[in-house]
Amino acid sequence: MNFITRKHLSRRTFLRGTGVTLALPLLESMLPAQTPSRLAGAVPRTRLAFIFYPHGVTMDKWTPATEGTGFEFTPILKPLEPFRDYINVISNTHAPMAYGADSSAAANHSSSSAVFLTGAKPETNPRPVLGESVDQIAAKAIGQDTPLPSLELTVESGERSSPFINTISWQSATSPLPMEDNPQVIFEKLFGDGSNETERKARRQQSRSLLDSVMDQVAALKTQLPAGDRGRLMAYLDDVREIERRIEKSEKQMAAAKLDVPDTPTGAPDAFEEHIKMLFDLQVLAFRAEITRISTLMLAHELSNYVFTATNIRDGFHNLSHHSNSRANMDRFAALNAYHHSMLVYFMEKLKAIPDGDGNLLDHSLVLYGSGMSDGNQHNHTPLPMLLAGGASGAVKGGRHIKLAKLTTHSDLLLTILHKAGVRAEKIGDSSGIIEQI
Repeated sequence: MNFITRKHLSRRTFLRGTGVTLALPLLESMLPAQTPSRLAGAVPRTRLAFIFYPHGVTMDKWTPATEGTGFEFTPILKPLEPFRDYINVISNTHAPMAYGADSSAAANHSSSSAVFLTGAKPETNPRPVLGESVDQIAAKAIGQDTPLPSLELTVESGERSSPFINTISWQSATSPLPMEDNPQVIFEKLFGDGSNETERKARRQQSRSLLDSVMDQVAALKTQLPAGDRGRLMAYLDDVREIERRIEKSEKQMAAAKLDVPDTPTGAPDAFEEHIKMLFDLQVLAFRAEITRISTLMLAHELSNYVFTATNIRDGFHNLSHHSNSRANMDRFAALNAYHHSMLVYFMEKLKAIPDGDGNLLDHSLVLYGSGMSDGNQHNHTPLPMLLAGGASGAVKGGRHIKLAKLTTHSDLLLTILHKAGVRAEKIGDSSGIIEQI
């Protein structure tokens, strides 16, 4: 434990235990004593989250009828209405790099996830080549002073045949980053001592909680903190313990069921919701303690035929996207789209509930939520359904439907996100400049 005096803690204070390195959230005691309003005077640092879903949406039930402020939330967007002031609906972006000589369905699907964060054309000869993704450009610029430069997550497990489908994060044109679906592995990555797997394994075998390993230091630290900081610290530790408890419960349930996961999973009651909420909670903890400021999440892979049993829809995800322009099928797909958008609400609620400097984590985050495909039945890549959520530390004003010129290159949106986070990149993929309306 590296705190120095009762009056000041380092921003990079850690508690260390057996196989544990626990970062702390922003506390008043980490700011200079002369800082006016202490936490309110803290300089906010923007966190970036990129969330991908496959297969597009039913566009006429996604796109608002009017632009600017005061637009009416469409059936798919309706779950997000309580967060109107934090939401910007971005319409008319285009991903030209997703179109190639091979116009097969499989190629269109793989290119949808490939271009989502790169804006680059996927190539496969002689090996997969793409381009550096926006999250990794940000990680190099604003992620080097955090324990993890970036965090890559996915809800669905299992490798697909193409790296363009397996991940949305590329460290370089030839280096796709693996996406992790196991909450236990992610939890250990965030809070475990990465240099000592032996100690972590010993702690797990003893059924010893991660927090148990640092509670002596927590008790000592509390005596050094003012009342407000003690409350913030204990609330954070309570959240860590609750996630640890949920992970342990989930693993015990899986072990008891001895489930064999089929190649095409059919889902289990509440499994998807439990999983994605756990991944969102882990991202919030990581943002809260600035273990990382950058995360990516795949809600599902392209071609996924997962059945979301928390809804009353029993069609496979990919199958339903091929609606054959049947109004009934399109409406069922729109209902599934709305359910997926409701998962974003959970993430936003969690971010908004966490104080951060002069606001909350949602004020100081920018979340891109969207798909690399427009109409899953047509396999087209324009207009793409894109949302921005969060205030980007004052750089983005919400509450708008921003209707861009038709065929605005999607890469321009990626470049704009970088600039809003303070990363003055000149180009990404096929970008031509930033979008001034945002």
